[in-house]
Amino acid sequence: MMSAIGAEPAPLTVLFLTHSFPRHSGDAAGSFLLRLARALAEHSIHVTVLAPHAPRLALHDRIEGIDVIRFRYAPAANESLAYTGTMAEQVQASWAARAALLSLVGAGLWSTLRARRDTRPSLLHAHWWFPAGVIGAAVETTSSMPLITTMHGSDVRLARSSSAAQKGLRWVMRHSRAATTVSRWLADQAHAMAPGVAPPQVAPMPAATDLFFPAGERDVNRLLFVGRLNAQKGIEVLLRAVAESRHAPTLDIVGAGDDASSLRAVASSLGIAERVTWHGALPQTALPTLYRRAAALVVPSRDEGLGLVAVEAQLCETPVIAFNSGGLPDVIAPDRTGVLVRDFTPEGLAHAIDTLLDNRAQAASLGQAGRRAALDVFSPDAVARKYTRLYRDALAASTAR
Repeated sequence: MMSAIGAEPAPLTVLFLTHSFPRHSGDAAGSFLLRLARALAEHSIHVTVLAPHAPRLALHDRIEGIDVIRFRYAPAANESLAYTGTMAEQVQASWAARAALLSLVGAGLWSTLRARRDTRPSLLHAHWWFPAGVIGAAVETTSSMPLITTMHGSDVRLARSSSAAQKGLRWVMRHSRAATTVSRWLADQAHAMAPGVAPPQVAPMPAATDLFFPAGERDVNRLLFVGRLNAQKGIEVLLRAVAESRHAPTLDIVGAGDDASSLRAVASSLGIAERVTWHGALPQTALPTLYRRAAALVVPSRDEGLGLVAVEAQLCETPVIAFNSGGLPDVIAPDRTGVLVRDFTPEGLAHAIDTLLDNRAQAASLGQAGRRAALDVFSPDAVARKYTRLYRDALAASTAR
């Protein structure tokens, strides 16, 4: 794919297919995709994004230099499936949402064919195997255009939910020139469900290195949690660990979710309500101050796809304490760039918290090493270089065929 020996690589055009992308500059929804698109531009790769429409959004937009095309798929009142992270819950709860999802897939397929004609991309890059991967695979069956499919975590959990979903995953992977996941754990999970297909490559998404960096003084007795308030995130275990800790730490909880009221009740029952501050959902720009102030970020999740909040904390030199589960071992090297806890109990987590708070010098060392490791793997340039190689390899294989 070189225009001449020793010359710069030929420019590429990639069409991102996704159901989540920032609706405006500063929006958290799919923000890592915007960072990836911007970083790819530095490597002569032009990205156009195709995503579903939502109320008050333009059909054609340009966000931080990236062209965005949005397609209608339902009456305005029913265009609520994208961007909020609640697609699965909506579809389970409502026949209207199920109908909207079918319409989204159909409208997405039609819009992809039209965008392919108008933008003439070199290849397609679908984010999440469903619904975007299904749309991309359907297009791939009618053309020789290579498809790259990236799985981010929630879609792998979806595939585990039924045999029909696993068949869908296998079909998408078979029609993808390459599949990627954001962690080794997700790659193993996907490969186990599609054993006859080439295993996914591990290629994480970029973190906001321009936003997350160390500064200021830490509160040596303050812990931080960032994430959705649901059972999978393990907040109740964290609350019980805070109650067990002999340091009696304070805790900032950032996030929203259906379990918010029940978790507040747990904090009250444990007698720690006055030590817990519930911030609700915050914009990403509000997070650095909290990371920099915290003695540690605690990630008590189970089966986390990667744990990007752990990366953000590391970039701020904030030590991370996490359960040894899911993709978190990709982020944390035990006792070198953070603490991995193998005892998934409040007592085990409390012991890890107390051990870290006992040794401020070790905590600082973990934070500094964590930042170095995060920059090596999760900087936008490092991620863009990996995907640039992947794109060019896929195109070379397509040409050879």
